[in-house]
Amino acid sequence: MFPIKTYNAISPKGLALFDPARYAVGADAAEPQAVLLRSHKLHGAPVPASLLAVARAGAGVNNIPVEDYGRRGIVVFNTPGANANAVKELVLAGMLLAARGILPGIAYAQSLGSMQDAAAMHALLEQEKSRFAGSELRGKTLGIVGLGAIGSMLADAALALGMKVLGHDPALSIDAAWRLSNAVQRIDSLPALLARADYVSLHVPAIDATRGMVGAEALAQAKPGMVLLNFARESVVDPAAVLQSLAAGRLGRYVCDFPEPGFADQPRVIAMPHIGASTEESEENCAVMAAGQLIDFLEHGHITNSVNYPAVRMDRTPGATRITFANDNVAGVLGHVLSVLAEAQVNVIDMSNRSQGALAYNIIDVASRPGDAALAAIAAVPHVIRVRVIQGKASP
Repeated sequence: MFPIKTYNAISPKGLALFDPARYAVGADAAEPQAVLLRSHKLHGAPVPASLLAVARAGAGVNNIPVEDYGRRGIVVFNTPGANANAVKELVLAGMLLAARGILPGIAYAQSLGSMQDAAAMHALLEQEKSRFAGSELRGKTLGIVGLGAIGSMLADAALALGMKVLGHDPALSIDAAWRLSNAVQRIDSLPALLARADYVSLHVPAIDATRGMVGAEALAQAKPGMVLLNFARESVVDPAAVLQSLAAGRLGRYVCDFPEPGFADQPRVIAMPHIGASTEESEENCAVMAAGQLIDFLEHGHITNSVNYPAVRMDRTPGATRITFANDNVAGVLGHVLSVLAEAQVNVIDMSNRSQGALAYNIIDVASRPGDAALAAIAAVPHVIRVRVIQGKASP
């Protein structure tokens, strides 16, 4: 039985994947082997010795102490792409709200609630509608910073609307490059993109390298009147610099999913209450992906979409015992573990070893279960962080 502790409201479609005969899932799960959450913050929270994995039903993991958990051998998963369409659609809505006088127009129409004469109302609206005129997106240039799942989908949507699209992503992966339309022009630097784009949408993770990446210096290089959209993370934009740029007339509008003090008093800020992924479909997709990744890890030792450990998958050998272990990514650890197994006369059938940064992860299928002394010896190998034994079961 695998105890799974949940935080937040997890979609029932995700929870339904856990077989009640094998999993005890709930907010009160004792000594959990895994945690499934959305936005609940784990920083500073006690870490159960039983904890093997954490799955975030969403892309951002700034609510999880990722590096600390990695050093403890706890695998942290996220669900990249599961909420991409929801965020893409909200970005498009934000661009339309910035381009047209939609919100002030609606507010004006609602202010006429006391009028009873339809003809007089229609005449007044005809007279006043020019106050809410805007511009079309077609023919404008959109700059996208971060060309992952959301950025590439947004690029396709913008191209379909007749926009020109510029893209900037120093860390563009091969998979992301294959997804990207060849109509997207790659720009090598953020300043060059800001100088050319009418709209700029940010889709980067909240890491040290992106913290405050759009501040006073960057905004000083922006095309006059540029609209900045931030549906990534609040930390990638300096709100004080945004307000200063708006006041100076450099920045045209700021559209974001992260309200800050001072935004409510600035009419050219459109701030939404962190609803980028708040759709029924997105929450279901994230929960299903997160639950599936936990099940695959707990039952087979596989890692997919981890932010602190490498992706590792290996077909199960029928009847074999599977050993997995996490270790510091230094030379000689795997060889030392294999020597322990050889000395215990445990035959290795198959194995896979992968590393990511300072950490490595290994899957080894053996013909028979090692004894407790051999397992203790593996755990005692220098730089081994955590060892698991998974009894034989065919791969799904």
